[in-house]
Amino acid sequence: MRLLIDAHLDLSWNALSYDRELKDSLDAVNQRERGMTDCRARGGATVTLPEMRRGGIAVCLGTVLARARGDIVLQEGPKRISLDYRSPEAAYGIAQGQLAYYRLLQQQGHIAMIGSSAELQSHWSRWSTSESTGKTHQAPVGVILAMEGADPIVSPQQAAAWYGEGLRVVNPVHYGHNQYAVGTGESGPLTSAGVDLLKEFERLGIIVDTTHLSDPSFFQTLDVFGGPVIASHQHCRALAPHDRQFTDEQLRMLIERDAVIGAAFDSWMVIPDWIRGETPRSAVTLDHVVDHIDHICQLASSHRHVAIGSDLDGGFGTEQVPVGIDSIADLQLLAGVLERRGYPASAIDAIFFGNWLRFFSDHLPESA
Repeated sequence: MRLLIDAHLDLSWNALSYDRELKDSLDAVNQRERGMTDCRARGGATVTLPEMRRGGIAVCLGTVLARARGDIVLQEGPKRISLDYRSPEAAYGIAQGQLAYYRLLQQQGHIAMIGSSAELQSHWSRWSTSESTGKTHQAPVGVILAMEGADPIVSPQQAAAWYGEGLRVVNPVHYGHNQYAVGTGESGPLTSAGVDLLKEFERLGIIVDTTHLSDPSFFQTLDVFGGPVIASHQHCRALAPHDRQFTDEQLRMLIERDAVIGAAFDSWMVIPDWIRGETPRSAVTLDHVVDHIDHICQLASSHRHVAIGSDLDGGFGTEQVPVGIDSIADLQLLAGVLERRGYPASAIDAIFFGNWLRFFSDHLPESA
């Protein structure tokens, strides 16, 4: 088993919005959810903390996620899976609750919050020892705090407080638009507050995640922001045409900035014309995911800039992931596909963990 770093998981959002007990086994979670009808993902979860340990996921970017939408209409009927709120203040409160959940898991010894390169190196050494002795099931999962959509940052001036609470990575917007930028499904530039926010991120040392940015917001972000950038869970528009994916021009710009791009395992991002509820699961395989990984490697003439950002708990379950991935632990199967494609062991190690380990060792603060 190879150790692995996953650059995008919505752990606290799943625990609180789906009411999932992430400390339980995957079977227990899915058995509890069978028969629930509030969303397609019920009964098909792939991520719990025991499964992460079983799969060698030593570190992840764990998000806080709450969107500010002033024009939302609350749905009647089954329990709403919470994502949208009426104001940044409400999104702030929800995200603070998600952060409190992470802190409690850390106090209980289930995870270890990582805010510095020193903490990352110490944690990685612990996991390397645990892996060599067969005791990864006892090791806490490392979590670097990230934010998917900057809606909970009520104003640019509040970014410093979030940084003080451990926030290290932010993508400015999720779907649609917020007070800072325009994201997936719409098109438009940064707002003036978004420009101010990026300048504050650069001052503080917060890493910007370009995933979900619309094309105009993406190009403006790279122009305005001079700090380190990533694309935590991102694919290639050349292979799956949709504004959610990046063009070759965008990918090359990230490569020039020495960014790392995480391959995602959300089927609708992997192949063209995937339709929710219609396209059979068997239509998407791990080979299709590797097509995206290989495309980025070819653009870069190197495997230095690609890694994993699975997004396996991003509001869907096994119905929307490549065939063969029934648990996050099954990410280990990716190694065999890469090997069959001719990737040497050193390149596979880089994709599984080496590229993220290098990037965050370089760009997290030296000490917390």
